[in-house]
Amino acid sequence: MALSRSRFYISLYIIIPVIVAGLSIISSLVSFRITEYLMKHDLGVNTPVNAWIFSIAILSYLCGIVIVYMLLNPMKKFLKEAEKLPALSAHVKEEDSASTRQGDELAHYANVFKRITDVLTKVDARQLFPKIVGESVAMRGVLKQIMKGAPTDATVLILGESGTGKELIATSIFEHSKRAHKPFVKINCAAMPEELLESELFGHEKGAFTGAVSRKSGKFEVANRGTIFLDEIGDMPLNLQAKILRVLQEREFDRVGGTKPIKVDVRFIAATNKNLEVMVKEGRFREDLYFRLNVFTIFLPPLKERKEDIPLIVERFLMDSPSAGKLGVNSAALQLLIGYAWPGNIRELQNTVERAAVMTESGEIESQHLPDNITRGYSGGLITRPSEEDGQGTSIDDQIKEIERGIIIEALKKTNGVQIKAAELLGINQRSLWHRVKKYAIDIKEIKNSN
Repeated sequence: MALSRSRFYISLYIIIPVIVAGLSIISSLVSFRITEYLMKHDLGVNTPVNAWIFSIAILSYLCGIVIVYMLLNPMKKFLKEAEKLPALSAHVKEEDSASTRQGDELAHYANVFKRITDVLTKVDARQLFPKIVGESVAMRGVLKQIMKGAPTDATVLILGESGTGKELIATSIFEHSKRAHKPFVKINCAAMPEELLESELFGHEKGAFTGAVSRKSGKFEVANRGTIFLDEIGDMPLNLQAKILRVLQEREFDRVGGTKPIKVDVRFIAATNKNLEVMVKEGRFREDLYFRLNVFTIFLPPLKERKEDIPLIVERFLMDSPSAGKLGVNSAALQLLIGYAWPGNIRELQNTVERAAVMTESGEIESQHLPDNITRGYSGGLITRPSEEDGQGTSIDDQIKEIERGIIIEALKKTNGVQIKAAELLGINQRSLWHRVKKYAIDIKEIKNSN
């Protein structure tokens, strides 16, 4: 019977300090013994001690080289292999060119590891949230918030413009919550009149009003032990807001026409495109309800603040279209889509892509298939499409460069010329933004003064 050999693993945080400390102790003891021996026999001390110090220095240096080699060699091999990956190579070369020329090896390692982390977070986001399309810094921040808030029972308030996908975010929170296998009930507070909305939320007793021929359970009863999503809660009438507040505080309500309180255990997710703080000041939204809702707030950025996600979203829409796999979009049309401001956000983008898909006959969406408001340029006046009357014959590459320059200028204007914030807004590395600013001769001082 063969005996299995046990292995003991010791942390490098222990091994390396022990080696260094051991060398120091050994050198001190040997130095003391040599000095003691030489003084005892009345021999010269300086030369032997100096020789010993020199020997210890060489030995320590060699040990240091061995330790560094053992630690850095596997890391170097890993980085070399990582740099060959298509997802990393182009970005690493672009962002590392300056530091590599200067021989800053540590800066190079830091950039590669940062890029690896960036790619891994994108992969993680795609696996955890397959329905949500977006790899920008802004959207990854939203996904991180979802992962923090979803496992709790905290009330979530989702803020964002119309068409940004608030319902999709609410669904993702539910799917990653402890109540994922319980009911998930959605109701749009702006889609029905006040009388009907109250009955839908709380249910009604038989004979409570004309047409109430039988008892009806409300959405809160259906959602018991699960999650309820109140979309467009900013459009809810004030008298209903008081009843919603009661459910939040007391976990109970009365049916319309009923007298017996009904206890419920529900998790609240609410969403609105309104500014609730302003509505509170104007008396159009209850302050106490706002504080009850504003426990864990997620702000969903508009599409114009995450333009780097547009190619991925367009690709998803084309994949989901009836002609999936057959449609594409050419470079010029894609750059026009990226350059547009999208006041209607993702919903407007989806309608535009679906319309263009119907218009095309070649299997590729081109600029002429897009609406006039997009082909004329995007809002802000930074870019206008060159007209045929100019006779300039501007190439697509030049147009793309001009669009990219305009997007960078727009981001810098929003951040008052602060490049770190502009880089975060654009979802690129600060060094990469610096190279582009230099490449397009963008005057940062002029942008700051213009604001």
